[in-house]
Amino acid sequence: MNEKTTETNQKPIDPEVRLLAAIAYGESSTQNNADEMYALASILKRQRDARRYSSMAELVRGESSFSYVVGDGNPRFQKFKGATDAQVLIDPAMKVAVAAAENALANGPDRSNGAWFWDGADIKKNYETHFKVKNGIRFTHSSHNIYSLKESSKLVIKYKTTKKTVDGKSSIQKEEIYRYDHIYQSTAAHGGTIFWKQNPDYLKYTKAKEHK
Repeated sequence: MNEKTTETNQKPIDPEVRLLAAIAYGESSTQNNADEMYALASILKRQRDARRYSSMAELVRGESSFSYVVGDGNPRFQKFKGATDAQVLIDPAMKVAVAAAENALANGPDRSNGAWFWDGADIKKNYETHFKVKNGIRFTHSSHNIYSLKESSKLVIKYKTTKKTVDGKSSIQKEEIYRYDHIYQSTAAHGGTIFWKQNPDYLKYTKAKEHK
């Protein structure tokens, strides 16, 4: 029996590719930048694996807050989800999203440079209250600062206290164990999206998970 094909005589888009492409397309800016969609797809696939989900559908069900476009009525996500395979493959931007998803699922080149997180224009709009800004951001290259943001700091110092007795007199001494002043540092920026990973010092000292 011949495999069912779309109106364009193409093989149906694999469901895993389709959902990943739809999310990457929805999360990307209206610039329809290929590097942006490729980077987003790579992060989503990496997060899927790190969180031990076997599919994008499981990631979406298990981590509903990870990508809001799935449930918040995002028009780009809805446009992709509502399109037939034939419509997807003749739309230049959606076709790029499919290629980005296929690249990510094949562990192809990662245009996010190892990022685990991303932000669009909301980080500028909500700068004062933004979670990443409040915890400290650093740009590793000026080209990543596409919204002309001010870097932020949140100094954290960990001390070890010891009690010492000398000549019958006790005293408490503090010894610095570690410090860091930001959690997020940029890895790339494409289109309207800044890509981030966590500060290696923060991960080293706090034993935090790099994908959370």
